[in-house]
Amino acid sequence: MDSLITAAARALASGDPLGALKRVSLRDDAPALALRGIAMAQLGDLVRARALLRRAARAFSPKEVVARARCVVAEAEIAFASRDLSWPVKSLEAARATLDAHGDRLNAAHARYLQVRRLLLISRLEEAEQLLAQLDPAKLPPVLRAVHELVAAGVALRRLQTGAAREALACARRAASQTGIPALMAEVESASLMLKTPAARLIANGTERTLLLEDVEALQASKALVVDACRYALRAGGKAVSLAGRPVLFELARALGEAWPEDVPRDVLLARAFGAKLTDESHRARLRVEIGRLRGMLKPLGTVSATKSGFLLTPRQAREVVVLARPVEHEHGAVLALLSDGEAWSTSALALALGTSQRTVQRALDSLAVAGKVQAFGRARARRWMTPPVPGFTTTLLLPAPLPSD
Repeated sequence: MDSLITAAARALASGDPLGALKRVSLRDDAPALALRGIAMAQLGDLVRARALLRRAARAFSPKEVVARARCVVAEAEIAFASRDLSWPVKSLEAARATLDAHGDRLNAAHARYLQVRRLLLISRLEEAEQLLAQLDPAKLPPVLRAVHELVAAGVALRRLQTGAAREALACARRAASQTGIPALMAEVESASLMLKTPAARLIANGTERTLLLEDVEALQASKALVVDACRYALRAGGKAVSLAGRPVLFELARALGEAWPEDVPRDVLLARAFGAKLTDESHRARLRVEIGRLRGMLKPLGTVSATKSGFLLTPRQAREVVVLARPVEHEHGAVLALLSDGEAWSTSALALALGTSQRTVQRALDSLAVAGKVQAFGRARARRWMTPPVPGFTTTLLLPAPLPSD
């Protein structure tokens, strides 16, 4: 490898893409094309970066399997940054195996972290943890140690393990400071803000206040019966009843929880659960049926009894009933939560991350676009959606991942 290629590679490793381009911008040999592609990716021109890396992969000879594998890993990183979650993960795994077999442990580890970060993004936490456990950060350079701790913090935040997340972020901050790479240090600080901004709202005894993630964690471990409007479930004493597929039952439970220790009039329940403005005997009969179903599902946690004016929720062992609500109530809150990272998402990537259909996501995006909350650029398959980060709150509890007791 000649001196210019070596110098350009060192510049990229230190987070200096312009320094790298000064050395190789006029060269079209395979190593220079690869370095130019990585430099353009660091500068944010992902389309040109991907084209350069593909040219580099074709320019390397078939015998240069390690160089080709590195190009695949670099392209996978660009796909992740551009939220192209449909990029072939089998190609990344094949490249990782090639690098590992030829002794390139660092780039093999980098490929593994890309796999883990993708799994974390689409809320497949168990698989992410399993892959993360296969890596030993002590044997890695500071930049990969920082990435390791960022991923560990991301998993801990999704699990509502704020102590572990804080410890991982502290390790990530130390490792990032050793690298001197501004973008990496900024990423760590951005992740740290999730512990300092409101994550949910607590509704109890007619009052409402915001909670940090650590407050939510403490609430889940308390002796209260929690009506969780973030995950559509009720929890108390380590037991949980999911109502995720029963929207009417959950709306009834939430109304009862918000009113506790008072009862809720029947007309209020009818309006909340069925949207009924004018009620008749058929509505009241349906309410009795749904209340009976709710009683059956809530047996492990509490009872629902009739009063003169309506119904009352009484916990079995919990001391109180509280409602945990999202920081911002919005019909398409999960879509906004994903877009709040400031990256450009495709409809297919959003559908994969949310576990729903592209048509459902498109309808949500159209509605948000009319309201001026999101914007699109590009056309056809190149069309992407984005929005500035939603200010002032943490989006963790808006994302579609189960909490520890689920």
